[in-house]
Amino acid sequence: MHEHAMSNRIAIRTRSEALASHILPVSGTMIGVGVTLIGLVKLAEAKYGPSHVDEYAAIAAVTFLLSALTSYLSIRCSNQIKLSVRIEQCADLIFLCGLVGITLVATLFAYEVI
Repeated sequence: MHEHAMSNRIAIRTRSEALASHILPVSGTMIGVGVTLIGLVKLAEAKYGPSHVDEYAAIAAVTFLLSALTSYLSIRCSNQIKLSVRIEQCADLIFLCGLVGITLVATLFAYEVI
């Protein structure tokens, strides 16, 4: 029975590490998306006037940075299973907040609300 419990923990941890290992590179990519959006907005502001889109995109980029950092920490702490899982859950939640944020920024920008 002890071996079965240990194999379950290994299976759960392996699956969990897979999530953190996906969050990390995608968060990095999304930081790049945010920076690109900021650059495009700066170019558009020269023609259309100032907006706050660049500031909101920067907040989304910082959110993705926090997600990347927490997923990295989760991977680094993988020998401490409970801590690693808890950090990974934070990374997942932060990542989802970043996705919602960048989508709201894009939607509001498209409709010229911000």
